[in-house]
Amino acid sequence: MNSYELTISQALKKMEQGELSAVELTKSCLDRIDAVEKEVVAFVTIDREGALLQAEKADSQRKSGQGGQLCGIPLSVKDLLCTKGLATTCGSKMLENYVPPYNATVVEKLKSEGAVILGKTTMDEFAMGSTSESCAFGVPNNPWKKGYVAGGSSGGSAASVASYECPGSLGSDTGGSIRQPASLCGIVGMKPTYGRVSRYGLTAFASSLDQVGPLCRTVEDCALMMDVISGHDQMDSTSVKQDVPHFSSSLRDGLTGLKVGVPKEYFTKGLDPEVEKIIYNSIDVLRKKGAEIIDVSLPHTEYCVAVYYLIAPSEASSNLARYDGALYGYRDIEADTLIDMYKQTRSKGFGAEVKRRILIGTYALSSGYYEAYYKKASQVRTLILNDFKKAFEVCDVLISPVTPTPAWKMGENTEDPLAIYMSDILTLSANLAGIPGMSVPGGFTSEGLPVGVQLQAAHFQEEKLLQTGFNLEQSLGLEKRQLDI
Repeated sequence: MNSYELTISQALKKMEQGELSAVELTKSCLDRIDAVEKEVVAFVTIDREGALLQAEKADSQRKSGQGGQLCGIPLSVKDLLCTKGLATTCGSKMLENYVPPYNATVVEKLKSEGAVILGKTTMDEFAMGSTSESCAFGVPNNPWKKGYVAGGSSGGSAASVASYECPGSLGSDTGGSIRQPASLCGIVGMKPTYGRVSRYGLTAFASSLDQVGPLCRTVEDCALMMDVISGHDQMDSTSVKQDVPHFSSSLRDGLTGLKVGVPKEYFTKGLDPEVEKIIYNSIDVLRKKGAEIIDVSLPHTEYCVAVYYLIAPSEASSNLARYDGALYGYRDIEADTLIDMYKQTRSKGFGAEVKRRILIGTYALSSGYYEAYYKKASQVRTLILNDFKKAFEVCDVLISPVTPTPAWKMGENTEDPLAIYMSDILTLSANLAGIPGMSVPGGFTSEGLPVGVQLQAAHFQEEKLLQTGFNLEQSLGLEKRQLDI
């Protein structure tokens, strides 16, 4: 086995036993990037020099007994998390040359535990999208099938892990942007409870929905990363003062006593038959592991897309108002007047999808329409949250598909944004309710495309997700398959 194929936990064991150094592992990942990156297109920025220096530091820390929990592990970071001295573009021309003067809290936590940051990954511009096709600096390929989407908006993060360019990555999830690409790329991805992980240094898309989380190849690795990035942060006003359990301890065999709910609204028309078969097979697996399977209802699911695409664009419209060319980022220098500079900067600096959402959000917040749109959407959001509260009175975990279909061809729905919006129908509700959710590989279609299983739990119940996901992963024992790169 090549070093770059090791999972985080496997690499840590080898380094603890002196069989592998951080420099060797980092070089192996960089060599892998050199070999496949032209096809994968997972990175916007690769910090070769910096990564090797970090790896050398990790090796000396380990020798002196000061190594952290992720000492020497090379990771990628979604390009909307601030990295001191390393460009943070958000996949947009607007921030093409922006280099932050500070690290996001989650990046700081990784570095303090000895992790090596390899670089920043491709993503939908300002995290607005489901395919990563709106990235201004390249579109990531699905490593399982060239010419197919890797998902979005954390598509580059998912592709970098799935293609063995690194064992783990940090992404962000506003409406499924960790879980959906994790599912399409056949890896594990977790969106923690809103407030569990600091958002300080995360470039905001929709502030009441955004959450940072890990993408890895195993549930154990997901738990290891959650152990490091979770916890209260006084720099983030939305961070919750909640005790952080040792997530790695939740990976126990057996699910006796666990009640798993199957929401009927997630199994309706439009669900691909192969996806449905894989999910029902996973339900049978959990039953055999001792879980009790219960039918539940989330009656307001049908309103999730409409609610999300009013709330998220409204918040985006407000958050993206700062990109006007006046203080930092792209500025149109050909404008003759101040007003023209504002107009032309935003017209040229933002891509089509970002402009579309700014227009939707600005309209929904405008005088005379706020009550009918944003306020009404916020009220229905409460009903969606109440659906989950009622469901979790009778079950511990919900199981469903992550997306209605496996990955699709690039460009297939480019001219039909509504079709792409509808692909998020099964993931949006977790963000609207603020609950944790994760995607765990469930199998492959006849075309060899991966399909993920979505697990959701009540607020701050990530341990139940990890335990359920671990049992599912171990029982399925999916065989290693050949990537299309």
